[in-house]
Amino acid sequence: MAVVSAVAGCGTVTSAQPTPTGPGLVTLDKVTPPAPGGEVGQASTEFANAADLSVWTKLSETEKDVDRIAKLDVNKTVKGSMYVEPKTSAWFDGFRGPFVYQDLAGDIVMHARVKVEGKSGGLPKRKFSLGGLMARQPGSYATPNWVSVTIGTTDKSGRVEAKYTKDGSSKPKEAAVKSGWVELVLARVGRVFVALYKEDGGKWKVANRWPSTLPDALQWGITAYTDWDSYNTLKKDATKGNAKQITGQPDLKLTVDYVRFLRPELPEYADPLNDASVSDEVLIKAMTPDGA
Repeated sequence: MAVVSAVAGCGTVTSAQPTPTGPGLVTLDKVTPPAPGGEVGQASTEFANAADLSVWTKLSETEKDVDRIAKLDVNKTVKGSMYVEPKTSAWFDGFRGPFVYQDLAGDIVMHARVKVEGKSGGLPKRKFSLGGLMARQPGSYATPNWVSVTIGTTDKSGRVEAKYTKDGSSKPKEAAVKSGWVELVLARVGRVFVALYKEDGGKWKVANRWPSTLPDALQWGITAYTDWDSYNTLKKDATKGNAKQITGQPDLKLTVDYVRFLRPELPEYADPLNDASVSDEVLIKAMTPDGA
């Protein structure tokens, strides 16, 4: 696995040219797709039968919180898939939403195929109704630390949102995405996180890259939340907003075809925060499964 030095804070990709004493240029022939199998591979789930749900843990149960999931099942509502309907909820700054996860450590690629819809079909109509992938620092209710890549509706419909929340401050980045099935990747290499997405029939794109000081062991899993407007006057008061279930108009259905975990690797001289060292093309090859 790559050894990447820790960088504090939430930075941006730079375009400084690699130098002999700085980050080296990584070419496509120097990287391979992430390796399947192994310990993290055993956490992969194809959702072929209802028993597959047993390996996923609700955050609301382990860290004693309001259960903001209205419906959660595997191979029942949608054959061969996990199905999630969240209640009114949010993952933003100190606000908390639904999350089901597995505890995993080290460098990881989490790859999933997901579809987000409104309850009556089409895209969700309520603002900030999103579903997708998250990696979270355990026990971080007081000072939330997590990264996510989700799709759905923000203040605009048809968006992919890559978000890094450090010590309770969320910094999202959005891009347009087509409705329907979308493949997502959330990955860590050393202390660098990356989020990628691919529309059905399209090509992989980089949603964002972040430096991170998150610990080695994290909760890796699936999130879905909806209906930010129903928080009304509590939008600036996460403590009160988290204390009870907000009555609102939730409008999201998340279908997850599979979640697969793999081990990524980059050369030791690579600096994946620097696109002059690791281009988007190289990063995509190193962080997406072979043939995906």
